[in-house]
Amino acid sequence: MKIKVGKANFNIANAIIEIIDEYSKTKQDAFQRFVKSCEELQEIGKTTPKKIEEFVIGLLAPNVDARLFEIVSYSILKYFYHDQQIFWGYELEKLNKENLKLYKTGRTNANDGGIDFVMKPLGRFFQVTETLDFKKYFLDIDKIQKYPITFVIKSTEQTKDLLKKIRDNASKTYSIKAIVDTYMDCIEEVINIPTLNDRFNDAVKQGYLNKILDEVVIQSKVEFNYEDTDEDEE
Repeated sequence: MKIKVGKANFNIANAIIEIIDEYSKTKQDAFQRFVKSCEELQEIGKTTPKKIEEFVIGLLAPNVDARLFEIVSYSILKYFYHDQQIFWGYELEKLNKENLKLYKTGRTNANDGGIDFVMKPLGRFFQVTETLDFKKYFLDIDKIQKYPITFVIKSTEQTKDLLKKIRDNASKTYSIKAIVDTYMDCIEEVINIPTLNDRFNDAVKQGYLNKILDEVVIQSKVEFNYEDTDEDEE
């Protein structure tokens, strides 16, 4: 990569590579410190659960890293749905009783066009986002053939206001109301930060506080390619 300043030519490729490497190292160090903090909370959390609650709630903020927000959202929702049961079957006399299970189906930075969470046995899809650009929502809806989808949005705005903003912005692009209606009808639910806080509190009341933190640690290690130095030395 060459640039010209006056009569002099400079190749800035090496400098750019060094900047990227330093940025990556800084981010990785920050995430490793985050995981270490979580592990320390795992040790003391049994005696001071309030610290875990404050820590998790602190991750549900509009300015938190997007990957951390997705991880903590998944951990909360997994245990919020954990004890909810449905009955299903092909014959009325032979119904199956099954707990709802939420699966995290990809990494936040994979850019693989996938869906973030999937729930069995209902087959619900969840997508985490921090943008209100309607094109992002409609693209997600298109890639699953307009299958109903729940959006987890990193915002403190009321869900009805979020939906209104998406619809209003889409209506400025699509003059045909039926097109906008078709896409909006595919949004099964919107979960915002206040909703996540409420569901976190519900999960805590059910006794899942430590399990939520454990899940945050597990998913963070996978997401950030974290290697435990103590294990490596052994």
